[in-house]
Amino acid sequence: VYDLTHIGHARTFICFDTLQRVLKHAGYRVKFVRNHTDVDDKIIRRAAERGEEPLALSQHFIEQLDRDMGELGVEPADVQPKVSEHIDEIIAMVEQLVERGYAYASGGDVYYRVRSFEGYGKLSGRKLDDMEAGRSGRVDGEGELKEYPFDFALWKASRDGEPSWPSPWGPGRPGWHIECSAMSHAHLGESFDIHGGGQDLMFPHHENEIAQSEAATGCAPMARTWMHVAMLNVDGEKMSKSLGNFWTTRDALEAYHPEVLRYFMHKSHYRRPLDYSTAALNEATRAVYYLYSALQSVHERLERAGWSQGDTVSGGLLAAHRERLEGFSERLESALCDDLNTALAISHLYDLAKLANELGSGKKKAKADEIATMVALLDQVPLIARLLGVLGQDPAEAIAELRDRMVEALELDVDAIEAAITARNVARQEKDWARADAIRDELAAKHVELLDGADATTWRIKFATID
Repeated sequence: VYDLTHIGHARTFICFDTLQRVLKHAGYRVKFVRNHTDVDDKIIRRAAERGEEPLALSQHFIEQLDRDMGELGVEPADVQPKVSEHIDEIIAMVEQLVERGYAYASGGDVYYRVRSFEGYGKLSGRKLDDMEAGRSGRVDGEGELKEYPFDFALWKASRDGEPSWPSPWGPGRPGWHIECSAMSHAHLGESFDIHGGGQDLMFPHHENEIAQSEAATGCAPMARTWMHVAMLNVDGEKMSKSLGNFWTTRDALEAYHPEVLRYFMHKSHYRRPLDYSTAALNEATRAVYYLYSALQSVHERLERAGWSQGDTVSGGLLAAHRERLEGFSERLESALCDDLNTALAISHLYDLAKLANELGSGKKKAKADEIATMVALLDQVPLIARLLGVLGQDPAEAIAELRDRMVEALELDVDAIEAAITARNVARQEKDWARADAIRDELAAKHVELLDGADATTWRIKFATID
């Protein structure tokens, strides 16, 4: 936590937020731990650049992370441990590894002997012999202190001005990998169910966690299931500040509705690479707008029929739609319980929206069976919001917010739209139907749809097709 999170982080956080939502819904007792590395080389460098204390810098960015993820609807973890608060546990685990011959002290540092752990490489499939054969030169600047080039630091001797803690090997701070093993052990035990993160962490970070944890505790497996979220690219390229295609989560939230970002992330399975682009996010905006518009049309038709929340439903479901509605929750749950197949879940959601659009577009006063069918459809929405974190707003409020964002994205002038509506009203009063129709067509070409009510004409952004 040395800077704001980026959209790749957001994808990973949304994935595991969805996972814990699904597990809880399925009836599991869930303890969700998300740890913070609040002291490391990057934090120290950034703090020095800014003239701040490293722990103050990391605490600031933890708070920013919580703010951005909260806006995305990511629920807080049950436990959010920090490295700086678990130094005793980290030192104790390093001592265990030294005592058992898996680690050694050298020049104030402590290193893990990767060749001492028989199963090293079992997560990533990498073999030390192959890595050694492909090596050229030293692996890093610590080479002269190591017994073997791929040994990694468990404890680092501190330099002047760096955060440090006393240890049996002198003042220093933890290496990156050991902290996660110590914190997971402290909060989840020697062996736990699920460990996850970005795909880029599989090697060496998660591989090293397994080696440390299983060697220190003598208990295997460290984690029974591993989940890795694939990389997120921008316009087909790896995201990089040097390429000028770097998006922070906050950048994205300033440009797009939070539910649009969640919908976009859900459209692809978490193990598939995902391409972030303005075109893709604009399409996701149109899709979420369509979903809410479909729900709003159902609300409006129910209102026209005189039905309101809490009224008794007297009719049965329309036979043509009974199967789609009665089996919806099971299909949604089944998709998400199948390796978190959010892409399939979104397709089921879209099918429900098409049904909502069909039911809500009826012009005649709804009969009892139509009312019952529409109410049954709306009853599915809370489940969608609970599991996927989308469609959680009042449709009218969401549509207004999405409309404002799309107006900006389409570079439309709201004052000009209102002026055109006024001119059209004048034309209608003067029975200049050709002029009124021309104004409507001009607005329609800009995706502005006019809605003539009994008292006034309102407008919304309308897209002919959503794929």
